[in-house]
Amino acid sequence: MVKKVFLFCFWFVIWCVLSYPLGRIDIIMGVLTALFVTYMTIDLSAQVEEKGAEKKYGPIEIAKRSMWFLYYVPVFLWECLKANIDVAGRVLHPDLPIRPGTVAVKVSLKSDIGLTFLANSITLTPGTTSVDIDKEKGILYVHWIYVRDDYGENNKGLPVVERFESILRRIFE
Repeated sequence: MVKKVFLFCFWFVIWCVLSYPLGRIDIIMGVLTALFVTYMTIDLSAQVEEKGAEKKYGPIEIAKRSMWFLYYVPVFLWECLKANIDVAGRVLHPDLPIRPGTVAVKVSLKSDIGLTFLANSITLTPGTTSVDIDKEKGILYVHWIYVRDDYGENNKGLPVVERFESILRRIFE
């Protein structure tokens, strides 16, 4: 219960900072938003099995993970903006330079929520779609609008996957 209250207070403070100066409606919306975000992010503080033992995250760890999540949002939005411009350029180009294909990407995320977040982030980025995850082999299959020859087993040329994965690892694992 203490963790839920801490998370609520954390998200409410974030709301207040972003909504300054505050009015009555801002505070009401802040409380409602903080309750919703606390409910949605409670998995960040869930118990996680680690080598047969359960590890509970304390308030400091939850705050660190939440800050990494706040960092992830603008990174994700920036990558989406770049992908939107790239796809729009391809659509408007007279030769329509596309070379669609599916690429097997090696990933190191182990948690279900981390893999789901990565797959959804890739799918929400224009020009890419997550097709399948082989959790046992650590492979994510991604359909790309333009597959280059240097996409291979070493994942050269897949910076968006590596960038998303490195941040999501700090949030979910």
